[in-house]
Amino acid sequence: MAVVVLLAWLQTVPAAPDVAVVCPREFRSALEPWVAHRTGQGHQLEFVSSQGSADQIRARLLKLARTGSLRFIVLVGDAEPAADKSAAIQARCVPTHKAPAKVNVRWGSEPELGTDNWYADLDDDWLPDVAIGRITADTETELEQVVAKTLAYERSPDMGHWRRKIHFVAGVGGFGLLADKLLETVAKRFITEGLPATFESSMTYASWRSVYCPSPLDFQRETLNRLNSGCFAWIYMGHGHRDRLDAIHTPWGSAPVLELQNIGQLNNSQQVPIAIFFSCYAGAFDQETDCLAEEMLTHQGAPVAVICGSRVTMPYAMTVYGISLLNEIFRQQRPTLGEILLHSKRQLGTDREDEQRKLLDSLATSLSPHSDLSAERLEHVQLFNLLGDPLLRLRYPQTIVVQAPRHAETGKTIEVSGQAPLGGILTVELACRRDRLKFVPAARRPRGGSAPDWQAMNTTYRRANDHVWASETCHVQRGPFRIKIAVPGEAQGPSHVRCYLAGPTAFAIGAADVDVQRAGDRPSLAAQPDNKPAPR
Repeated sequence: MAVVVLLAWLQTVPAAPDVAVVCPREFRSALEPWVAHRTGQGHQLEFVSSQGSADQIRARLLKLARTGSLRFIVLVGDAEPAADKSAAIQARCVPTHKAPAKVNVRWGSEPELGTDNWYADLDDDWLPDVAIGRITADTETELEQVVAKTLAYERSPDMGHWRRKIHFVAGVGGFGLLADKLLETVAKRFITEGLPATFESSMTYASWRSVYCPSPLDFQRETLNRLNSGCFAWIYMGHGHRDRLDAIHTPWGSAPVLELQNIGQLNNSQQVPIAIFFSCYAGAFDQETDCLAEEMLTHQGAPVAVICGSRVTMPYAMTVYGISLLNEIFRQQRPTLGEILLHSKRQLGTDREDEQRKLLDSLATSLSPHSDLSAERLEHVQLFNLLGDPLLRLRYPQTIVVQAPRHAETGKTIEVSGQAPLGGILTVELACRRDRLKFVPAARRPRGGSAPDWQAMNTTYRRANDHVWASETCHVQRGPFRIKIAVPGEAQGPSHVRCYLAGPTAFAIGAADVDVQRAGDRPSLAAQPDNKPAPR
C-alpha cells in the first residue's frame, strides 16, 4: 500500500522545468501557440521574470538551473539600449550581457560585445551549459509572425529537394593576396569535406573573376533568389555591417550583395532556411535599430532562425566555428538548433588536437604570428548568438544504402540499387564532385561591360552550379530498388551517385562514389579501391 501511495504522490509532483522562458508579460499572450506546441512535445516550461538588470535575470536562471533539469533558455524580446532610459521600452525588452572585447577590439571592434551566452554559462567558464536563443520581437505582431513561422517549419509536410540544398554566398576577403588565397583554399575544403555527398550545394561568390560570380547587375537578385528558392541552410561568408553585407567590386563599378531594405523582398513562406552569417555585425541585436539578422527573423518570408555575430568577427575563429557547426548538423545530428549551437560552441572554445584544428592553427599562426588563438576562439563563443527558437526541431533524413559500380564508362549505363526505407518519389543522379566543374571555363577579363558580357557571366555562373551529369526519377515502394542511369559522353572524373527519396511524411538520402572514365581510358587515380557508400 505504501508503494502505491508513493507512486500516486509522485504523479502529482510537477516535473522540474527543462525550459526557462524569459518573456515580458505583454508578450505572453502572443507566445501561447508556441507554449502549447512545446508542452505538447513533452517540455516543461517555466516563465522567468524579465524585469530588472541582466545580473538579476541571470540570478533567477541560475536558481532554476539548480534543479538539474534545465536544458534550454528562451529569451523573448529585443535588447535595445534605450531600455535603460524608458520604462515603456524596458517593459518589452530583455537585456543582454556586455562582455569586454579583448581580441577583436584590436581590429576596430567596440570595447564591449553583446552576448546572450552569459545566461547559458552556469559555471562561469565562458562556455554554454544549456542551449539558448532569443526571439528579438519588438511588438506582439512580430512575435506572432516568428511563432507562426517556427511552428510551420516543424509541421511542414513538404519533403521536397529543398531539404538537401545548401546555398553559400561569399564576399571577397580583402585581407591581402596571400591571406585571401589561403582563406579561399580553406573555405573550399570546408565546403567540400564538411558537407556530405548527398547534399546539393551552390556558390554565389562576389569575385568577378570567379565562375561562381553572376553578372554584378544581377548579384543581389541571385542572392535573394537563393533565399527565396528554398533550402535547408543559407550561409554567408564575408564582410558584414549592421544594415548590409559586403559589396561586389568590379572594374565596372560596385553593387551591394544584400541590404536591409531587401528583406521585404523575401517571400519564401513554405521552404524557409536557417541563415548563418560568418561575418561582422550582421547580428548586432543590441543596438538602437534592428540589424539585418533581426529583420530576417521577424519577416514572414525570411529564414526561420539566424546564427550571427554581434561585433567584429575574425576569419580563423569563424572557420573553426563553421566546421564545428557542420559537424553538429551533419554528423552528430543534434535534434534542435539550440543544441547544435551549444555543442558547436563548446567545441570552438576547447583546445583540440585533431588534424583539422592543427591545420587551421598553423595557417592562422602564419598569417598572424602574435595571435592568441585560444582567446580568439573563446571570444567568438560570446560573439555568436542564435536569433530564433533554440527548441526548433530539425528534420533529418533517413538513410539509403546505395550500391553502384566503382567505375563508369561514358556511353554506357550503370545499375544503381539500394534499400528504400520508405515509399515515395526516388531521384537518382550522377553528379560530379562539388569541388569540380563539368566544363573548362574561359578566363574572365575586364571587358567593356556590355549586355552580352553580363549574359555570358550569368550562363557560366549557372553552369558552375550545375553538378548533375544525368538524372532518373521513379516511384518506389519500401524495400529494394534497382534503376539504370545512362552515363553521358561529356561526363568524366570523380563523381557521386546520389539518391533522394521524398515520401509523404519523411525523406531519405544516400550516395556512393563513382569514377567516370571516357571510353577506353584507364581508371582515374581518384577512384576508390572499393565502392563504399559516400558519407551522407
